[in-house]
Amino acid sequence: MLNYLWALMLLVGVLYGAFRGRLPDLTGAALDSAKEAVTLCITMTGVLSLWVGLMEIAQKSGIIRGAARLLQPFMDFMFPELPKEHKAREYMTTNIIANIFGLGWAATPAGLKAMEALRDLEEERRKRGVGRPKGTAGNEMCTFLVLNIASLQLIPINIIAYRSQYGSENPAAILAPSLVATLLSAVAAVLFCKSRNMGRKGGGR
Repeated sequence: MLNYLWALMLLVGVLYGAFRGRLPDLTGAALDSAKEAVTLCITMTGVLSLWVGLMEIAQKSGIIRGAARLLQPFMDFMFPELPKEHKAREYMTTNIIANIFGLGWAATPAGLKAMEALRDLEEERRKRGVGRPKGTAGNEMCTFLVLNIASLQLIPINIIAYRSQYGSENPAAILAPSLVATLLSAVAAVLFCKSRNMGRKGGGR
């Protein structure tokens, strides 16, 4: 659907430029945008490589495991039905920690692995006759997705990199507003998920 939408927007832009006699401006804008896209990709690749590398170092040095232990009470609160030793927990905590530090791109691989592990868990439940119908997301999957989208961010690295790329005089000025906004969204996500889970328990699984 998005492909059709983008194609329609491009077509409308070209037709409008041709109708207004501004095809040279349109061509120039296309070339400038292509140049900016390549430059931005190079910048973000460098930023991503740096922080993914730091996350790998943190994981091998045990920092991630230590942070994961600190997150266990929160994980137990949000995912009471998730087995303590299930492999999804490690992926989920890694994803949450990466999101807290604003590393959305670095968090994606762990998030995908967490979803795969949760899918396998739901499959195991179905075999025991207690899971949801096939093709339906389980409670943990829905809760994890909501938390992922509304994640608290202490340092929005990606946004700071974007602001720096486009000439902001103070790229880090976004820190305080970002912290407040993501804190509120994370609290709202927790309240929403817990209220929905309580509603399911009250009305049956």
